[in-house]
Amino acid sequence: MAALPDLAEWLVNSNDAFNISLVSPSKSGLRLIGSFHPNFTYPIFGDEEKIFGYKDLKISLRFRANDMRPHLETTYSKKLSPPAGVEEPTDINAVLQDGSHLPKVAFVKSSDFESSSQQLGDKWTPPGTLQETINGPDGQYEVWKGSLEDPAIKQLNSRVQILVPLLIEGGSYIGQNPESDSSDIDLSDANRWTVFFLYRTQNSDEEPDKKSYVFVGYSTVYRFFYFGRPLTPPPESGDDWELPDGNFDLRKLPCRTRLSQFVILPPFQGKGNGAKLYKSIFQHYHKHDQTYEFTVENPNEAFDDLRDVCDLTFLKAIPDFVDLKLDSSVTIPKKGPVPNLIVGGERLEKIRLAAKIAPRQFHRVLEMYLMSQLPASVQPSMLFEDARPRPTQADKHLEKLWQLIVKQRLYRHNREALSQIEQAERIDRLQETLIGVELEYARILAAHERAAGHSLSPSQPNGKRKWDEAADDSVSKKARVDDA
Repeated sequence: MAALPDLAEWLVNSNDAFNISLVSPSKSGLRLIGSFHPNFTYPIFGDEEKIFGYKDLKISLRFRANDMRPHLETTYSKKLSPPAGVEEPTDINAVLQDGSHLPKVAFVKSSDFESSSQQLGDKWTPPGTLQETINGPDGQYEVWKGSLEDPAIKQLNSRVQILVPLLIEGGSYIGQNPESDSSDIDLSDANRWTVFFLYRTQNSDEEPDKKSYVFVGYSTVYRFFYFGRPLTPPPESGDDWELPDGNFDLRKLPCRTRLSQFVILPPFQGKGNGAKLYKSIFQHYHKHDQTYEFTVENPNEAFDDLRDVCDLTFLKAIPDFVDLKLDSSVTIPKKGPVPNLIVGGERLEKIRLAAKIAPRQFHRVLEMYLMSQLPASVQPSMLFEDARPRPTQADKHLEKLWQLIVKQRLYRHNREALSQIEQAERIDRLQETLIGVELEYARILAAHERAAGHSLSPSQPNGKRKWDEAADDSVSKKARVDDA
């Protein structure tokens, strides 16, 4: 009886085996622009991120850099011929095709992909409409946008959507239920989705009067109905008013706009490209009459940094926001309600509504701005303590006002959890979280200062929301205090 093979030898790490590359079509063939490995493959190959049945496995996923047509090619030195009782090697093509990860065009012969790339050359232009042209230190960039209803936008989205689970932790496809095992995709709400694409452009080598496009990243945006005051008031009197019949254009209704997916390809990260795309999207919806509020779905820590720096830059261009400052004349009472601690604080909601920034984000950025206005003697920073001047009593008073503003927000957000613990521990937990907030804001303000003179360079602007400021989910053990 033959001995069973050592199955551990036939397991391959799917992150290492999977290589993604961008190639540019040219008359002489395909030119490599950049390549990278995915951050995650567990949504495709399972939680252990292992592929069974191969040795020296290489999964090459090439994208044509302009229209992002994909091509998959798998190579290996050996493939297991399993004896009885041993599972078959992973069918890689079936996993990627049956799970709606890649369109069918990705599985054609390599020669077909290469010949069609040479034929296409630089004749391709992005689908949708040109949103903005941006001049950068390394070339010119363009932001294009379109509705997911547009067949060309839908096709491009189907080609690049695999980048979402590969680069965003917990990322899922538009129209796919992440709680379900089904790979079915429902795009019945495609009219609510807008897709923004960022490209780097340059003059074509083949035809100087045309542009050559390289895909840099993209973002998807979803529109929710905004439950607020109606755009037009109902009639004051009369019996001739009727309810609408339901046949109306959803694009004309007031909405809350939510940025959902945001991907910058790794070869283009660390160069301010995330900021280019985010600013273009935000500015578009800030001018969009139907958008009442712009929100972001579950950003991770790096995207939070990008958003904070961009939003702070935007708000500092608003005179009413810049005029806000701590009210040094306020005396903090030992008991009773706390007075308004900000000069101009009665205008906060008006400023926020005009900026169309969600409440949590607006108040966090406001706290950053007010912290940046504190005297150097008490302003939290990344510098060593011995580099600080000695604080005056007035400096300490302003510091206390600012800390109280932050603690008020933290307490409101965590009221239910904090109400279940003793007052002394409640104070300790708030103080502990405040220290974390100070360090976080100091780091972001330092990034903002760098961005003011150069360009924003977040390292990994892809992913889900970071774990909030917390030590334990169990209130019975220790209260969780979120920085939110």
